[in-house]
Amino acid sequence: MPDLAPRQLAACALAVVAVSLLGAWHLSRAGGGEGGDAAPAPIRVDGGAEGRRAVIVHVAGAVRSPGVYRMRPEARVDDAVGRAGGPTARADLSQVNLAAKVEDGRQVLVPERVRAASAGAAAPPAPGVPLNLNTATLEQLDELDGIGPATAQNILDYREANGGFGAVDELGQVPGIGDVRLASLREQVRV
Repeated sequence: MPDLAPRQLAACALAVVAVSLLGAWHLSRAGGGEGGDAAPAPIRVDGGAEGRRAVIVHVAGAVRSPGVYRMRPEARVDDAVGRAGGPTARADLSQVNLAAKVEDGRQVLVPERVRAASAGAAAPPAPGVPLNLNTATLEQLDELDGIGPATAQNILDYREANGGFGAVDELGQVPGIGDVRLASLREQVRV
């Protein structure tokens, strides 16, 4: 029986190695594979369908609580204005398409009403404020980068034929405005 102890010692050592290898293998699989870094979970919206990402919008101008808001993907501009506390008494909601869908990373700007003294002429947009495609004059459209008098008239013709613009991307349907020009106009105009 003197050789029993070395055999028991070898069996124990082998068992410890086997358990260690099994444990390491199990931990590597639970950690998500190589690197162990799992991709971040998408932002989820309360009440929305599983797996859809939130839409982040900046609501500014004549609203009670301007700021950045997280919205459901199917939200409308009206929902975003409501999340910002609603319009102020001076808000001109006729200049905002409340039925348009909100777009991720975009600003919803609610302008103030024009004072009665200057209501006779079309007021030029304030510096840095996008031009409203549904109220702009031929002269205002002509001042946009890359838009001449003929294209400005095409924009007015499209607006009249279609009852106005529902989204800025509809400019791509106007003759004379291609994808490159549309991309440059997106920051200069709104609906």
